[in-house]
Amino acid sequence: MKIILLQDEKKLGKKGDIIEASEGYARNYILPKKIGVEATAKNLNDLKLHRANEDRLAKEQLDAAKTLAAELESKQVVVKIKSGEGGRAFGSVSSKEIAAACKEQHNIEIDKKKIQLQENLKNFGSYEVSIKLHPQVAAKLTVKVEES
Repeated sequence: MKIILLQDEKKLGKKGDIIEASEGYARNYILPKKIGVEATAKNLNDLKLHRANEDRLAKEQLDAAKTLAAELESKQVVVKIKSGEGGRAFGSVSSKEIAAACKEQHNIEIDKKKIQLQENLKNFGSYEVSIKLHPQVAAKLTVKVEES
């Protein structure tokens, strides 16, 4: 019996896979636990439409990430931190502060978890910060650390 899996199952396969299962296993385990449905013409068509929709959404997300990356490449974010004795920075700049400054200055929402700091920004100056917007798209943002 052909079955379309509705969820990932360790020994059977991933969601959306079409598998061959014995009649008893399908009727007594897979179908009652809603792990999968029988591969009828209607269900196969629904699966095809669902995959096409997922592909379209993935392409839209990739395009949006590319446009945001191009926009971020041309921007500069200024973050102000306190200075201690001798003009040294008091503390460091975190990804949370960079995300907040980007939202405030350019009205661009960036998740702080996507900002990848190579080292702590403890000194004043200009830094290139990598932002992972999508698994295939990364952008460079210029962060300028100034004295407040």
